[in-house]
Amino acid sequence: MRWAFIVGARPQFIKLAPLAHELQRCRIPFQIIHTGQHYDDNMSRLFFEELNIPRADINLNIGSMSHGAQTGEMLARIEDSLKEKRPAIVCVFGDTNSTLAGALAASKLKIPVAHVEAGLRSYNFEMPEEQNRIVTDHLSTLLFCPTQKAMAQLSDEGIEDGKKYSGSYLRERTVVLSGDVMADALFSFSLKAAEKRSALALGLEEDGYALVTLHRAENTDPPGRLRKIIHELGELQLPLVFSLHPRTEKVLRKEQIELPENIRIIEPQGYLEMISLERTARCIITDSGGVQKEAYLLKVPCITVRAETEWPETLTHGWNRLAERDGTLHVTEKVEEAMALDRDKAQWPACYGDGHAAEKIRESIVSWEERFL
Repeated sequence: MRWAFIVGARPQFIKLAPLAHELQRCRIPFQIIHTGQHYDDNMSRLFFEELNIPRADINLNIGSMSHGAQTGEMLARIEDSLKEKRPAIVCVFGDTNSTLAGALAASKLKIPVAHVEAGLRSYNFEMPEEQNRIVTDHLSTLLFCPTQKAMAQLSDEGIEDGKKYSGSYLRERTVVLSGDVMADALFSFSLKAAEKRSALALGLEEDGYALVTLHRAENTDPPGRLRKIIHELGELQLPLVFSLHPRTEKVLRKEQIELPENIRIIEPQGYLEMISLERTARCIITDSGGVQKEAYLLKVPCITVRAETEWPETLTHGWNRLAERDGTLHVTEKVEEAMALDRDKAQWPACYGDGHAAEKIRESIVSWEERFL
């Protein structure tokens, strides 16, 4: 029995870690195929080292391309790898091009697909991530949902536990409320991250700065969009630490955007350093789905520079706020609202499980194998 994990981007390395550790504990063999979607050392190699993930068995080194070219190259190269290794099951994570390519390659070869973090929807079909997650869910045999809302979404789309199909690799759906593997990772590494004291190392006062991450195409690609966001950030009476993604850095240089005095650039952070900076921030300003969720788990107010989120649970009690409304940015306003949140009194439902998602996923896949393989 051998499982194949397909990963390629920073959030996927975090999601892989708890499941890889769980399989190692149970002595279940697996292999890791790394597409190379994120290839910067601080966004790839460092995560494997910090999270104690085994080195990838195959690294495709595909790198940055247009969405279609990148997905197509991944599809062809992953297919070759799967033909050679013939795993019993292929596990994909989240909603990147690596996710979609892995699910397509496996299903074409009639290898069952397990989708970890299934059922999320932003309802914005212009987002590549939304396209990727929808197609992946509909190709998957086993779907592991982080929340009850994700379970309900799959049911609305006709993807239900126990539903029968004709075919070899997808005979019956398995849909499981597993909880969130990113919560597993954060709970496991939070003490180690706290020891980093990253804010102090940067000369920052705890609870005296905002942490910024921006990388999504909707905020970097439209002309003038990033300039407008940077202008609003400059209006804030608060030091900002901006962990700069390579894509965003290219746009800053291309458009010759000058940064306000309150913004301090730092390079992309490793997982432990990032969690350390998140936990001591006054608030977090981001367009990342994973960082939104980490902010919620750490009970740090978040401002999402988007018009929607695939994590609606974070919005319910004011821990997360959307900074775009009717096509207009309201970053400054939403940051001020977030900083006014009384963290001690605000309700905080534990939406993302008990830190044992990886164990539930492993048990479910093993049970499925015993029935169908």
